[in-house]
Amino acid sequence: MLKLLLYPLSIIYGVVVYIRNNFYDYKIFKSTEFEIPVISIGNITVGGTGKTPHTEFLVALLKKHAKVATLSRGYKRKTKGFQLVETSSTAREVGDEALQVKQKYPEVTVAVDENRVHGINKLLKDEENSPDVILLDDAYQHRRVNPGINILLIDYNRPINEDHLLPLGRLRERKYQRRRANVIIYTKCPDEITPITRRIIMKDVNLRPYQSLYFTRMEYGTPLPVFPEMATNIPDLDQKRQSAILLSGIANPEQFQKYLGTKVKLVDELIFGDHHQFKPKDWQLITSTFNKHQEQKPIIITTEKDAMRLRDGDNLPPEVQENLFYIPLKIKFLDHEGKSFEKKIVGYVKDNRSNRELHKRTNKRTS
Repeated sequence: MLKLLLYPLSIIYGVVVYIRNNFYDYKIFKSTEFEIPVISIGNITVGGTGKTPHTEFLVALLKKHAKVATLSRGYKRKTKGFQLVETSSTAREVGDEALQVKQKYPEVTVAVDENRVHGINKLLKDEENSPDVILLDDAYQHRRVNPGINILLIDYNRPINEDHLLPLGRLRERKYQRRRANVIIYTKCPDEITPITRRIIMKDVNLRPYQSLYFTRMEYGTPLPVFPEMATNIPDLDQKRQSAILLSGIANPEQFQKYLGTKVKLVDELIFGDHHQFKPKDWQLITSTFNKHQEQKPIIITTEKDAMRLRDGDNLPPEVQENLFYIPLKIKFLDHEGKSFEKKIVGYVKDNRSNRELHKRTNKRTS
């Protein structure tokens, strides 16, 4: 019954998105191209494809070759307009994803602005810290900017061929809009993919001559304290069967749940919505759940993104703070494909940065 109700809404949504994309395709709506290298990372589904770990991979790769800045809208922040992210910022001010990148790479410029064109121009006006390359996080649908490389992420576990447009399904736009991507990455893959599975995926994607296809998996790190000043013992999940409470507020926690199930004895789970802003009643629920299982001496384990928002919980009791940990996450390319990807990305940045510097020198001579 619900599907019948949502189907007409999905059709209306699809028509609106189709018209909007055609307006950009036929240049009725303006799309701005910048002289600086711009790389967009995004998806065509709602949440959960691993945008932030892939953005962090690009930051780590490119900061060895160029001055990098990242720009996102700062999803679910309580502020508006352009704002530079500091390590002392809060998730409420700048959003959890931008804060996570800044805290991991404090030397990199991280900014938020719902208007990406305005945000890029603000970054470029700062002559002292002007970046060589800008990474646009979650910008596949933000067509007001025309990036040099458009990276599309697709969750391996949630094939878009079997999905539907919002609100009936999880698709932000129809699957054929994959054509706008220069690079397509299937994320959250198993450690190995059989050749026949690869061929099936390549056929489904209908790869175009200008597109490259890659596969990545998620790699979980060792637990780190959400409140470093409070933690006394860092748990070693490989040494003993630790009792734990899972705490999650991300789009698709299933893979995280599955991973923890192999590492700890889960005694309880607290699952919130994506980018959940924790309130006093949530702090109370976390505390009461922790106290309920004191006989098992549990720790609380959450995701890195959730940790950014949980740090706003200064009113959590000390015994909860000292037992609250997050699992850092990074990506790995399958079958040594990372070298090919890195060469493509670094080559694009170096080539276009050189063009920009030549353009600047030419302008100085003619002025």
